[in-house]
Amino acid sequence: MMSLVFVYGTLRQGESNHHLLVDARFLGGAELTRGYALYDLGAYPGAVVDESSAIALYGEVYQVDTATFEALDRLEEYPTGYTRQLVVTPYGHAWVYLYLHSLDGMPLIISGNWCQR
Repeated sequence: MMSLVFVYGTLRQGESNHHLLVDARFLGGAELTRGYALYDLGAYPGAVVDESSAIALYGEVYQVDTATFEALDRLEEYPTGYTRQLVVTPYGHAWVYLYLHSLDGMPLIISGNWCQR
C-alpha cells in the first residue's frame, strides 16, 4: 500500500536521513500554512501543533511504500518519540510526524524551514 508523507527535517533532500527515501516518489515541496511550530532539537527538528502559530511549516511530500513507511516509523521512534497526523497538501492527504516530548529550552525555528535554520 502506498502512503503520502510530509517531511520537514532530516528526511528532506540534502539532509542526513534522505537516503531512507531512495525508493520513494518525490511529489514536490509543500507548506503547512499555520497551526504548527518547528523547534531545533540539535541534530534534528521537532514539529508540534500550535494553534496560535501563523508561521508556515515547510517540507516535501513523498509517496512511500509500506517498507519505507515502516523504516520512517523506526527512525522517528513512532509512536513514543513522534506521533503521526494527517495533513492536507497539494498532492493529497499526507502523514506528518509530530514531536511528543518536552521542548523546554529548545529554540523555535522562526522561518519554519529546517533547511534555512
